[in-house]
Amino acid sequence: MQYKRIMGLDIGDKTIGVSVSDLMGITAQPIKTIKRVSKKKDIEELKNIIKEKEVTKIVSGLPKNMNGTLGPQGEKVIKFCELLESETNMKVEYWDERLSTVYAERSLIEGDISRSKRKKVIDMLAAVVILQGYLDRNRNT
Repeated sequence: MQYKRIMGLDIGDKTIGVSVSDLMGITAQPIKTIKRVSKKKDIEELKNIIKEKEVTKIVSGLPKNMNGTLGPQGEKVIKFCELLESETNMKVEYWDERLSTVYAERSLIEGDISRSKRKKVIDMLAAVVILQGYLDRNRNT
């Protein structure tokens, strides 16, 4: 059995939430929230994580409108992921991320996490929600 790590991304305009699966591909763990500086620097930071964690696949949340169509934010994510693919020679798979941030926020509120602390970890937790959904679906198919 070949083990591989999968990286999950929640790509926003200001930050990128990053998570990585365990070697068995069962659970998603939070890694960090990258404060966006420039596409070049953002990609370099992601490449460092890919190398350090020995990532073999990337899954990015794809924000869609509630009716399933792609909006301007979804198009930005696809453009960034295309650049990431060309820089890493890795295919990026997309995961419908509708409500992932809402779910992440709700679990932080239930955990009684203060608003200022929630702001710091929300994108990283959304990346965990995205990757965990992907892992669960693939394990069940």
